[in-house]
Amino acid sequence: MIEPAFKCVSNIDGFRYSRGLDLTHYEDGTENPVDNAAIATAIVKGVDPKLDGSSFVAIQNWVHDLDYFEQLKQDDKDNIIGRRMVSNEEFKGSPLSAHVKRTAQESFEPEAFVLRRSMPWANEKGEGLHFVAFGSSFDAFEAQLKRMIGLDDGIIDGLFRFSTLVTGGYYWCPPYVDGRLNLSALGI
Repeated sequence: MIEPAFKCVSNIDGFRYSRGLDLTHYEDGTENPVDNAAIATAIVKGVDPKLDGSSFVAIQNWVHDLDYFEQLKQDDKDNIIGRRMVSNEEFKGSPLSAHVKRTAQESFEPEAFVLRRSMPWANEKGEGLHFVAFGSSFDAFEAQLKRMIGLDDGIIDGLFRFSTLVTGGYYWCPPYVDGRLNLSALGI
């Protein structure tokens, strides 16, 4: 019997909650690019023929302290996120630490758009969010992450008040050409 080169050491299943909400009852990915803009954001094009059609993917697993979050006043919750839970709309006057201000994709130079596809998870160990971001490079994702942790201006994203990043990784998804993976960028 051949032993696999790697083994899965943990597996957490995500699920769709309500109408696509995080377990905090807020929607994730409200400003995702759509249609052609989504493709341009998530797929490499015009950089290198060996990379064209590929995508770079950042994956993170967040653990939420929902007991803490649920005990907060509604205004505090809205200020952490930067949107009103009831309307899902951003509001003026949210603090600089509000998540939507920290990660406003159009506020970066250059703009830092990613295509997000996240899912909540819950099991006997806790609950949280699987965060997945697709991009034509890792630049936009890293710009957002640096701002979230306060490297730009010392202001830390409000999400860290109730959520902890526990795992993460960067991946490259090769292009699919003529019904096969194109691994020529790897010399294969």
